[in-house]
Amino acid sequence: MKETPDGVTEELDRLLVSGLDRSARLGQDHRDLWEALSLASGGGKRFRPGLAVATHDALGGTSDESVARVGAALELLHTAFVVHDDVIDGDDVRRGRPNVSGTFAAAARAEGADQSTARHYGEAAGILAGDLALVSAVRLVARCQAPAPLVDELLDLLEDTVHATATGELADVRLGLHLSGRPVTLDEALRVAEQKTAVYSFQLPLQAGAILAGAPADVTAALARLGRLVGIGFQLLDDLLGVFGNETRTGKSALTDLREGKHTALLAHARTTPAWPDLQGLVGDPGLNHHDAGRARALLEGCGARATVQELADRHLEEALAAAAREPIPGALARVLTDLVGDIRDTAVLALDDPQAGTNADTSTAPMTEPARFADASRAGAR
Repeated sequence: MKETPDGVTEELDRLLVSGLDRSARLGQDHRDLWEALSLASGGGKRFRPGLAVATHDALGGTSDESVARVGAALELLHTAFVVHDDVIDGDDVRRGRPNVSGTFAAAARAEGADQSTARHYGEAAGILAGDLALVSAVRLVARCQAPAPLVDELLDLLEDTVHATATGELADVRLGLHLSGRPVTLDEALRVAEQKTAVYSFQLPLQAGAILAGAPADVTAALARLGRLVGIGFQLLDDLLGVFGNETRTGKSALTDLREGKHTALLAHARTTPAWPDLQGLVGDPGLNHHDAGRARALLEGCGARATVQELADRHLEEALAAAAREPIPGALARVLTDLVGDIRDTAVLALDDPQAGTNADTSTAPMTEPARFADASRAGAR
């Protein structure tokens, strides 16, 4: 893939440095927020910007500077969602280190605050830092220097994405709190996967890259359909890795989802089987140990939940590949999509191939390793 002239990394660095200029006027509280946000935006693989760049290039786009800026916006949008998600989930750690909320809560404790006060301060900082990332993402899109009609289209796409993701996030919380008083269904779990993962991680970068390349409307619409299929397939595999993954390869604990009783497709299916009464006493237990987690995994395998979710993920990814062949997708872009699906599958196979998966010590809450070749595209200008 060709290099972007300035590169997504340079665009992000430029924006993050310019944000510190405001601190000279706004004071130490702003500096603390912005520095925490800058740290939160680093360290990832920048898969979403890379997918936008790869799509743009595959469609023969020439708007290198614009796609770099929009790619940086996608990364900031991702940061905003992650920071807010940590607040919603009450998490203080991400990727093995304090997140924005955790950093500010620790600072408050160091000043003598009690636990409740420190948590309140940390949550406030997380909300505000996420807000700053969100508005910065919108500004980058608005000033990406693409023709005005394309900027309008990108802003509409970004707005639709934020609305969908907020809807999925609230549904996720509602289902997790069991407010309806009934079990979560498989369809509900898939709907959350679509709104929380597929829309902003796959549909948005694919469509943004196509818009900046001047692709016809039918191609952009086809990419929305393909992004939905790939995104749901990705999330289903990530759910499997959250329970059956090798922690040293996924970078996430194989106990967290079980301890939380996370309402994934895996548990939605298990609830419909005779194994559920035995599983019910294990999942959702904050003190679940490795031995009992092993029992839960055995039950999930025995009742067919693992195989069902694997099959469902494969079906979504296969449908995406089939659609890429029949939709009005140019050959170069079809290869990008084929590579994307291949990377997702390879990553999952690598992380699931250890029969002792999940027996390692607790690590972090990082997401499934993302397709590396698309991350490389977003950093091309930085090398």
